Amino acid sequence: MPGLDLFGSSTPANGATIVELPQAHALPAAAAEETRESRTSSEVTTIPRNPTAPAPYYNPRLDPKNFLEGPLSWNPATRLRQMLARPGIVVAPGICDGISARCALEAGFDCLYQSGAATTASRLGQPDLAIATLNDFVQSAQMVCSLDPTVPVIADADTGFGGPAMVARTVTQYARAGVAALHIEDQVQTKRCGHLLGKQVVSREEFLTRIRAAVIARDSIPGGSDFVIIGRTDSAQVLGMEEAITRLKLAADAGADVCFIEGVRSAELLTATIEALAPKPVLVNVISGGLTPSFTTQQAEALGAKIIIFSLVSCVAAVHGIRAAMQSLKKTGTDFSSARGMDPKAFFEVMGLSDIIKLDAQAGGKAFEVV
Repeated sequence: MPGLDLFGSSTPANGATIVELPQAHALPAAAAEETRESRTSSEVTTIPRNPTAPAPYYNPRLDPKNFLEGPLSWNPATRLRQMLARPGIVVAPGICDGISARCALEAGFDCLYQSGAATTASRLGQPDLAIATLNDFVQSAQMVCSLDPTVPVIADADTGFGGPAMVARTVTQYARAGVAALHIEDQVQTKRCGHLLGKQVVSREEFLTRIRAAVIARDSIPGGSDFVIIGRTDSAQVLGMEEAITRLKLAADAGADVCFIEGVRSAELLTATIEALAPKPVLVNVISGGLTPSFTTQQAEALGAKIIIFSLVSCVAAVHGIRAAMQSLKKTGTDFSSARGMDPKAFFEVMGLSDIIKLDAQAGGKAFEVV
């Protein structure tokens, strides 16, 4: 199968060993919390490689040095690789629907993040508890990516929605939808938001199987895809920082382009993570009131993070704004104050009205000469 040859030979990197930890889903929630507290330290221990493991994945076509120069590509995946290879942090606000995506583009953001929690809430009105399906995420991504096909969209892919074949299908479907990157995590299939407690994670090997399947699927896309694979671990709160770092190192060796440690609790721990994984880019997820401190983009960049996402920025703002509007309507009997002077045409302008009118006129249409 195309892509398999890029994992190299099985020649050992050195003669040391890795001791596999027990599968995390055997840990009760209370024990997991105790483990997390006892292992939260800024010191990261280097664990050498398994002598029987295959050589680290390397695809010369995707080497970051190939993306350092030249104009930004019109292809969103290629563009994201260029952004990762060049100076500056990539800032991706979380979007939950077409309205939030339009607002993010209007604000000038050059990368978007399709949050799994936000998508689940927006499309289904449900919490982030493994309720949304692959179809839910892909359908949302198709819409978001169509609004400005040049802007990279990083999309949450949860656990990959199943075994290796399903992970591969997820990568293919996301790439076809126009997504530039996805992240695959190591939670069990009955997962939850990474900033909730009581998480359970699969074994190292099952996590790496997901990453390998994603990489093989990407490398099997005809024509050579620049699609970015992000490996995410939620194990820091379950098995401690040392294990989380080890998992991300192994994910990088398996072909992950970016490493994502969920729920990192301090600047010191984030710095230690970035240093341990260098030169691999690291993504940090900031949620107000979540496990991770509310780093600003400037602070995250100074600490060495390469991508910062704000997963719930749009949907939390939507809850506050819509709740206030509904309460005002219930109390006053009118939406005049909540509209703040925005008439229908002004609203549709945010949704791309002028672009549609221009296209219609260029094609010889006359339906929208007056709107």
